[in-house]
Amino acid sequence: MTQHQFSIHATHSPELLERVLRVIRHRGFTVCQFNMSLPSEGGHVIFDVTVESQRAIETLRPQLTKLWDVAEVMMASSNKQSLRA
Repeated sequence: MTQHQFSIHATHSPELLERVLRVIRHRGFTVCQFNMSLPSEGGHVIFDVTVESQRAIETLRPQLTKLWDVAEVMMASSNKQSLRA
């Protein structure tokens, strides 16, 4: 499995969190860590997300970018983790 960390900058709306999580799930990723912050200025929201999957992150990032209120998806890092028995 590979873990990917990224940040999403978007315009705040009540349904945004649900739509972001739905896209992550539909693309076959599991959320490992999720942090949401609402800066005091102008109705923006920042999500810091760590997801895990065997799929390439390139299948997720374009779909998140297509959400109409998402302004930017910034990749932070990817870490491959091997499973040991």
